[in-house]
Amino acid sequence: MFFRQLFDEDTWTFTYFLADPVTQEAVIIDPVKEQIENYLNLINDMGVTLKYALETHVHADHITAGGLLRNHLGTQTGVGAACGAECADIQINSGDVFTFGENEHIKVIATPGHTPGSVSFYWRDRVFTGDSLFIGGCGRADFQGGDAGALYDGITTQLFTLPDETLVYPGHDYQGNEVSSIGQERRYNPRLVGKSRAEFIDLMNNLNLPNPKYIDQAVPANKVCGLDESERQDAIVKGQFGKTSSVASTATLVSEARHQIREISVDQALVEMQQLTNLVVIDVREEHEFVSGHIDGVIHVPRGVLEFKLQNINNLADKMTPVLLYCGSGARSALAAVAMQRLGYSKVMSLSGGYKAWSAQILQQ
Repeated sequence: MFFRQLFDEDTWTFTYFLADPVTQEAVIIDPVKEQIENYLNLINDMGVTLKYALETHVHADHITAGGLLRNHLGTQTGVGAACGAECADIQINSGDVFTFGENEHIKVIATPGHTPGSVSFYWRDRVFTGDSLFIGGCGRADFQGGDAGALYDGITTQLFTLPDETLVYPGHDYQGNEVSSIGQERRYNPRLVGKSRAEFIDLMNNLNLPNPKYIDQAVPANKVCGLDESERQDAIVKGQFGKTSSVASTATLVSEARHQIREISVDQALVEMQQLTNLVVIDVREEHEFVSGHIDGVIHVPRGVLEFKLQNINNLADKMTPVLLYCGSGARSALAAVAMQRLGYSKVMSLSGGYKAWSAQILQQ
């Protein structure tokens, strides 16, 4: 079995490449877009087929190469189902197992906290922990829907129950370290050793760290698998963007979302707007859609950055505030409503039919 740890110096990101020399199937974990040529050269030199490009979460510090690898090679992309990256072929859930090679298995372990959809990948004697567990530290939990309590639980009840000799390969390291072990981190990690859950939460909530320098570009880009507009169009032409996943299709996700939320008609929306003086209406479409026409007085927050931007909307400090979301047709807003519910917002609605239905009924009267 071939295994390589790769490193992006600009963002201090580790990427992991696994390949079976017999079947010539390979997997890459947390690829960085700026390194795409190096990945393609490695794959070509080895003569392997890249079966999966897996993400431990939607990253805030770099843009993924997953979408480009799919464009170039037909690779299947996989992102945690709670990450909101509907573009991915596979919406990953805890307990999922990815198989490749003759008899290789990568098991998914849910480790939310850094983001709601963060996962770790357990393969053979090692675990790829993304931004959940670092060497002598852990990922932060102060943006993108982070939850310090969930992070503590994921590390202590999931990762720290693995065998002591399990090798820990993190998503980043800023001190020149490359690998640790579960036993070492459980005994000596200063973020966790000797700290109760409450003490850990207090520590994490008071780190006062600056935002990652690429966060405004990385988060929305990673919601669409790292592809810019032209790259997305290329994927659509090739039939690779939004295609049905072996685990769950986008259509299935939307259908499931609509069963979990309150979806209202245009007539009902008009009533809510008249009766609820504190109603917050959010347009989750992209910029070019918004400028072409929108409902008066709304807040514009594209779906790709919704979880990250919510904390900056003053009216939403109270999670009991009623919220109406809309997009073009009602699909993205349904998914966004589920995401907000997971973050604790209890009065979230989605406009059925989206702006298309609104303009057909209101603007053409």
